[in-house]
Parts: sequence; structure tokens; C-alpha cells
Amino acid sequence: MSTTSRIADRAAAIPAIEREDVALLLVLPGLFIFAAFMFFPMLYLLGISFTNARPSNLFAGGGLLTFGEATFVGLQNYAAVLSDGKFWNSLGTTWLFVATSLVLKIGLGLGVALVVTNQRVRGARFLRSLLIVPMGLPAIFTITIWRGIFSSAQFGLANQLLSWLGAGTVAWLNERWAAFFAYNVTEMWLAYPFMVIITVSALQDVPKELHEAAMVDGAGYFARFFHVTLPSVKRPVLFASILTAAASFQQFLIPYAFNEGGPARLNELIIVYGYREAFQFSQYGQGAAIMLVAVAFIGAFMWLNVKKGRLADGVDDA
Repeated sequence: MSTTSRIADRAAAIPAIEREDVALLLVLPGLFIFAAFMFFPMLYLLGISFTNARPSNLFAGGGLLTFGEATFVGLQNYAAVLSDGKFWNSLGTTWLFVATSLVLKIGLGLGVALVVTNQRVRGARFLRSLLIVPMGLPAIFTITIWRGIFSSAQFGLANQLLSWLGAGTVAWLNERWAAFFAYNVTEMWLAYPFMVIITVSALQDVPKELHEAAMVDGAGYFARFFHVTLPSVKRPVLFASILTAAASFQQFLIPYAFNEGGPARLNELIIVYGYREAFQFSQYGQGAAIMLVAVAFIGAFMWLNVKKGRLADGVDDA
């Protein structure tokens, strides 16, 4: 008898506790910890977003986890944020970053997965083990390496490559769209191992009989790819895409480490924008409002994609 079963039997032996309630009692500690580290910070953030909280008043006079001397200002922070052009520029840049980086991640992940699952490729298993190496490196380490590659100086690897090709150097981190391109390449590098793992798993589950039947019907490689392979891996790739898109929406390290969302705040993704408003300009109330608006957008995005992608089908039947 397992330890869990013995605990359940002993708890059920207590007169006031029914056996059906034991399972709930066992998960209560986990629920409490989850609530303490998820719901309470969100509620506190929500409270701050309705105040004029700044470092000078939030930590003055009150005890721990209070609003100090900050006063209630209603929806003033939300109105200020939604009427700020920098907020809409940040939100638009964020969605553009999500869309462009997602296309790159899917393209690279699918392409690499097709290569390492092809029977004609020698050493495919070894290649698969190498592909996940970037996942074992700290993100800030990888981002720092890429920041050096896209250095605006002449010795940056990207500029050296351009010079070798006969083109001029680019001030990668000082020009808006050059920096945005650098963000995308780095995000693609960080996320492609996850996309490859999911896609490889999906490709291995595609029945060989489908490909053989299509070949008998005279279908070429591209016809089999579009009519057999893609439909078979669509749902796993869609699931991975939604997760990585959500991660892109919350991306902070790349723009902040590269050039703090510059130049001139033009490339500030929404999380960087909220962080700088809160901690560099000491507008805690507005920073909280920005973060909650971001949470609302990403929540709606996740719900819509799960709903439209029918990824939750069968959950209610479990």
C-alpha cells in the first residue's frame, strides 16, 4: 500500500471527514501555495493600479503588504495609459513582434524537424541531441551572445559578415527596424528547440501507410507534405505555437538587454514599457495598470486560440 493510500485511509478514519473529502484535503496545501504566489500578487497589483502609488508614498507609514500612504484615484491610471501614444506604439510593436517571430519559429522548427526525421539524413539522432543544447543555456547568456553578434560596432559578427559580402555596416541597435530584426532572430534562436521537439514528436506519429498510399497515387514530395504531413502535425504545432506566442508577448530580456527597447523607446515591448514606467519613472500605479492591460490581452489571445483551435476538445469527456 502506498504512502498516499495509508494517509487517505487514516484521514478517512477520522469521524468528521468523509473519504471523498480526503482528496481535497491533500491538494489544499498546493492550492494555498498557488494562491499565495499567483492570486495574491495579482490582487495586490490590481489594488495598486487604482492608486497614485510611488516609492515615496507606497512604502511610507504603512505596514507590510499595504498601500502605505498612496491614495485611491479610481480609473485615472487606466485613462492615462490608454491615452498615451507610447502605450499603443508599444502594444502594436509587441503584436508585430509576436507575429513575425512566430512565423520564423514555425518555419525554422518545421524545417529542422523535417531534416532530422528524414531517413536519408545520417546521424539524425545525434543531430536531435545537439538541437536541444540551446535549451540548457541560461537565456541571458544566449541573449548576451546575440547582442555581441548584432553589435553596432564594426567588429560585430553580423557587421563582419556584411563586410565580407561587400555591404556596409549597420548600426543594428541604433536603428529601429534593424534592432527589431535582431530581436526576432534572437527570439527564434531561443524558441526553436521547443518547436523542433514538438514537431519531431508529431512527425514520428504520422502513419507511414498514409505516405505510402499517397505515393501509390502518384503524389510527389510537396504534395505529400501539404496533404499528409501538415494536416497530421497541425494540432501539435498549433499548440506549441500558442505557447511560444505567449512567451513572445511576455518577452522582456531581449529588448531590455539589447537596447532597452530603443532607439528612443520605439521598440519597447509591452512588458519593457510597463517595467520602465514603474521602476525607472517611479509610476507604480500606471505600471500596474499597464501590466494588467497586458494580462488581459494575452489572456484573450490564449482563450481565443484555444477556442478556435479546438485544443480543449475532449477535456470535458475526461
